[in-house]
Amino acid sequence: MAAPVSLQVEFGGGAELLFDGVKKHQVTLPCQPEPWDIRNLLKWIKHNLLKERPELFMQGESVRPGILVLINDADWELMGELDYELQDQDNVHFISTLHGG
Repeated sequence: MAAPVSLQVEFGGGAELLFDGVKKHQVTLPCQPEPWDIRNLLKWIKHNLLKERPELFMQGESVRPGILVLINDADWELMGELDYELQDQDNVHFISTLHGG
C-alpha cells in the first residue's frame, strides 16, 4: 500500500479561475494500492478541486493542449508526463498558455 503523498498544486495563467481563483493548494493524496502518478492526480483534481468547466482543464485523461505542466519547476515532458510517480513534497504547477481575446 502506497503511503499518503503531500503535494503543493498550483494553477496559473488563468487556469486558477477554474478553481475558484485559488492559485495554491496544499493537498494530501490518500493511501491507495498503487503509487500516485500524474494520471491519477488529474482524476483526483477533477473530482476534488475543479469547480467549473472541466473541459477547459482536461481532455480525456490528460490536460488539454495549451496547459503547461511543471513538476518541481521542470517540464513534465522530461519527467514521463502522465506516468511520473509523485513523490512526497512535489510541487506540480499547471499554467494555462491560452488567452481569450
